[in-house]
Amino acid sequence: MKDIERAVAYRSVLEVCNSTAGKEGAGFSILRPFPTRTLSYVDPFLLLDHMQPVPLKPGEAKGAPDHPHRGFETVTYLLEGAMEHRDSAGNFGRLTAGDVQWMTAGAGVVHSEMPGPELLQHGGVLHGFQIWVDLPAALKMTAPRYQDLSSAKIPVAVSADGLTEVKVIAGESLGIKAPTGTHTPITFLHIKMAAGAVFTQPLGSGQNALVYIVSGTARFGPGAETVEGTGKMVRFALEDRSLYLENAGADDRLDLLVLAGQPLNQPVARYGPFVMNSEAEIEQALVDYRSGRMGQIAGA
Repeated sequence: MKDIERAVAYRSVLEVCNSTAGKEGAGFSILRPFPTRTLSYVDPFLLLDHMQPVPLKPGEAKGAPDHPHRGFETVTYLLEGAMEHRDSAGNFGRLTAGDVQWMTAGAGVVHSEMPGPELLQHGGVLHGFQIWVDLPAALKMTAPRYQDLSSAKIPVAVSADGLTEVKVIAGESLGIKAPTGTHTPITFLHIKMAAGAVFTQPLGSGQNALVYIVSGTARFGPGAETVEGTGKMVRFALEDRSLYLENAGADDRLDLLVLAGQPLNQPVARYGPFVMNSEAEIEQALVDYRSGRMGQIAGA
């Protein structure tokens, strides 16, 4: 009877995806579950990069020097270290552990994401995530926007049994709403679960959902499928049901990212840092960037 109840209540696992290891920007190490040769995107999410917590000596930290974006949003979430942002509109921002920057590139911006000076000078660890979120066709050319969210401003909810902690970066969990404004319905949660913890997360009807394992071993879905190890990503079926999450490690803490969003169901044309709806729009983005219409970072 319990298995039947679980099957009715919770989303089933569609697939378990492995991440590919690589280098990004000026050479920092990443794990990437998508895009890959077998999974292009999970609508409306276009990319998920896990910046690896590699110990860095003084002068070794790498970032992403001046580069453009158009047609989507970048979400940067730091777990350790510090990064600094500069752009062609004269904006400057600084991220430290626990902070989030939600950047709407829209019509286009040139920006850089570089390690903080203390990391360059003394070394340390730079660890975090970058996620790309597609914009609806009608908002592809919207004005750029930044939401810089310090860790202190991002709410953290705790389950009634005290075993699960949820950082609510976007959307809602355990009755707590995030301060982040999104153009389409998005849920972005960082969940930490103690040994023996079980947690369920309701989702909006028709939303695609995925879970990325930062560390630990988890069970998912009505079949209690066990998935272990950093870099594993679970995609769930498009069902009007909640997510079932369980810490399957005997003693270890389970660390997860949950992403869910309303599919845009629109054509996706992408070329490097540009994501539009047609090849013609990509060509125009290249023309606009090369002609300087997206600006230049002062001093670059």
